Amino acid sequence: MLEKLLNQFGLGEKEQVIYRLILEHGKIAPTLLGRLARINRTTVYSVAKELKEKGLIVEDLGGRTLYYLPARENELEKIIKRENEEMKRKENSIRELQQFLKNIPESKTYSVPKIRFIDESDLESYLYEAAPRWIKNQMTTDKTWWGFQDHTFAEKYEKWIDWFWKKVPETIDLKLFSNQSIIENKMKGKEITRRQIRFWGGENNFTSTQWIVGEYIILIVTNERPYYLVEIHDSVMAHNMREVFKTLWEKK
Repeated sequence: MLEKLLNQFGLGEKEQVIYRLILEHGKIAPTLLGRLARINRTTVYSVAKELKEKGLIVEDLGGRTLYYLPARENELEKIIKRENEEMKRKENSIRELQQFLKNIPESKTYSVPKIRFIDESDLESYLYEAAPRWIKNQMTTDKTWWGFQDHTFAEKYEKWIDWFWKKVPETIDLKLFSNQSIIENKMKGKEITRRQIRFWGGENNFTSTQWIVGEYIILIVTNERPYYLVEIHDSVMAHNMREVFKTLWEKK
C-alpha cells in the first residue's frame, strides 16, 4: 500500500528508499541514511531536499547534528492546502487565457483547419447558407474570389450564381479559370463585369471546382454523381493557394 501511495506522489526510486528509511527510524541523520541506503551524502542531501519541498519530511536543526523526520498529520495537511491553492491558480490562469483567446480573431492567433463535407442532398442549400459567411470573411482578407471551375457547376447551379451576384457587395470580384463551354459563354453574356472567366484551353478540362474565398478553400465535384462539397477553413493554406492563382492569372 505504501509503495502505491509513494508512486502517486511521483517519488522516484531513490526518493522512495530515503523516505522509507526515515519512516522506519523516525529520526535519522544524513550520514547513517546514506550508509543504509548505499547512497553518497551529497545525493542524500539532494533527495532529502526534494522530499522536504514536497512536504513529506522535516528537518530537526535543534542540535549540532542535522536529523530528518517524517512530516506528521498537521504538516501533511499543508500539502493539501498548497495543492488546492496551486490548482486554483492554474484554473484562474486557464480561465483568463480562454477569455483572451475568445476576444482574438482566430486568424490573428494560429491556423486551426476546420473541414466540412457536404453531400449532394444538402449541397445547394449549403451554398445559400455559406455564401454570406464566405463573403464576410473575404471582406477582411482578399476581395477577389480566386480559383478554377468545372463548367458543370454553372450548368447545375446557374440559379445560385445569379442569386449570388445580386447579393454580393460591389467591392467583391471574381477571377476564375474554366472550361470552354456553352454555359460559361452564356454566363459571360449576362455582362456581370466583376465576374471574370478565362478559358483554360488545351485538351484537358477541369473536372472539379476549387475556389479560394478569404480564408476558405472550397472544393466541389459536379462532374459526376454523387455531387459533393468540401470546405476547408485554413488561413495559411488559403493564402498560399491564392498566391498560386494570382500568379497564374497574371501569366495566362
